[in-house]
Amino acid sequence: MKIGVVTFPGTLDDRDAARAARLAGAEVVSLWHADTNLHKVDAVVLPGGFSYGDYLRCGAIAAQAPVMESIIKAANGGLPVLGICNGFQVLVESHLLPGGLIRNEHQNFICRDQKLRVENVDTAWTNEFELGQEITIPLKNGEGGYIATQETLKQLEGDGLIAFRYLELNPNGSMNDIAGLRNARGNVVGLMPHPEHAVEPGFGPDTATAMRSGVDGLKFFTSVMKALVNA
Repeated sequence: MKIGVVTFPGTLDDRDAARAARLAGAEVVSLWHADTNLHKVDAVVLPGGFSYGDYLRCGAIAAQAPVMESIIKAANGGLPVLGICNGFQVLVESHLLPGGLIRNEHQNFICRDQKLRVENVDTAWTNEFELGQEITIPLKNGEGGYIATQETLKQLEGDGLIAFRYLELNPNGSMNDIAGLRNARGNVVGLMPHPEHAVEPGFGPDTATAMRSGVDGLKFFTSVMKALVNA
């Protein structure tokens, strides 16, 4: 199975996302922001970083990149797409997910290991988790405050479209403690924390077992591999 990893000018975590996909057993295809050809990939990851320097709004310029025209069309047709941090911002700016992401409530960049609760397992990217499972993956952002109208929030809650919530601490003031969303079809998922930084022992968050042993993020990538095999 082929997973495409997009690189925009200013992307930082494309190599980490590619490594995570390889650890899950995927063949990785690099996708450049100016390329409209998705090279027959089976899924796409929009990684974290500061696409186009975060000018205008985070993700706003990237949403207009040539590669996104192809990704939006493919996502609307069912292609699994995961947006991580800046990638989540791109998904929102592309209207593949609703709402918006603004400056952290405390106005500071934050970097920490963040506990989340899995709110939905019926997606291409979360099917290997258990509903209500508590996981820990790194978080690093300055503009991660999720906002939406009350009508949109009501719809998200009522339709079960919240994929992850922050636990113990809301690090950026996101409404309803929202850390990640899914679309109605379940093929598109976006979240602010970084699962690609918790996929390999020795490099992830600390756990009760050992320092840097957390690998909760790997299940995002094994989930999509499972979904693709069973499609």
